[in-house]
Amino acid sequence: MKRRELTFGLAATLAGAWPAVRAQGRTLLKAGDQKGGLRALLEAAGELQNLPYDIQWAEFPAAAPLAEALNAEAVDFGPIGDAPLIFALANGVRIKAFAVNRSDPYGTAVLVRPDSPLKTAADLKGKRIGTNRGSIGHFIALKALASAGLKPEADTFRFLPPPDAKLALTQGAIDAWATWEPYTAMAETAGQARVLVSGRGLSSGLSFLAATDTALAAKREALHDFAQRVVRAQRWSYQHVPEFAAALARIIGIAPEAARLQFERRAQRWIAVDAQVLADQQRTADFFLEAGLLKQRLDVRPTFDNGFVPAA
Repeated sequence: MKRRELTFGLAATLAGAWPAVRAQGRTLLKAGDQKGGLRALLEAAGELQNLPYDIQWAEFPAAAPLAEALNAEAVDFGPIGDAPLIFALANGVRIKAFAVNRSDPYGTAVLVRPDSPLKTAADLKGKRIGTNRGSIGHFIALKALASAGLKPEADTFRFLPPPDAKLALTQGAIDAWATWEPYTAMAETAGQARVLVSGRGLSSGLSFLAATDTALAAKREALHDFAQRVVRAQRWSYQHVPEFAAALARIIGIAPEAARLQFERRAQRWIAVDAQVLADQQRTADFFLEAGLLKQRLDVRPTFDNGFVPAA
């Protein structure tokens, strides 16, 4: 990726972001989001009120276009999973993870149609799997294959964005779809797919708020405040499950039962960067190196900004 190059799709996404009307001297945070989940959390918990800065939102369907926007500095920061963060860094994107959360990775999964004859990871041998290149779905598919002693073949993967992969699965163009929440819960509750292999035991469950080096240098105080608001909103959401699930469904436009399912089973918690986080992220990076998807080893330690500590 080259800095400041935008695809047509990204440009269109950013053009649709609501404009920030700022008082003179107020900081503007350009926030990226994936399927509206972060904004929905903050809005439902009332954490977007009385901000000491302005926020301009841009929404993306997956981590890859969000990483592209970070690379172009079209956004300052956004939520990104462990695997796509590693690929972004390996591709030279100048970002750091400044806040960390860990969740139950069940919903990062390999899905099949409800009537599929596939029953275990071993049944994926010779099958076609749809996913985003470099996504947490790509990672979980590789881990699922490895758990059964399998390696991907030349034609194993069809690299497709989530909506296209879902359509390909339902139409039988692929045998399995490796994806993440809320797509997993949406497909399950709609009766369109079932979980063949979940992420439990395969994924660390880590995801991050990652910001550009430029934003961390110039907007650190605002980013720190934003992260604390996310932590408070997460705490509020688990104290008000019915209200938040309903708000989430309404704001991001998915079925209420899918919103509640993916929210409750993820059990997200924001944590400090510690030795376990570093070890888990390094293990993921090393797995991609062994799989031949990274050209050289990535030392994950410099890819974290340790200044943020979630409030107790």
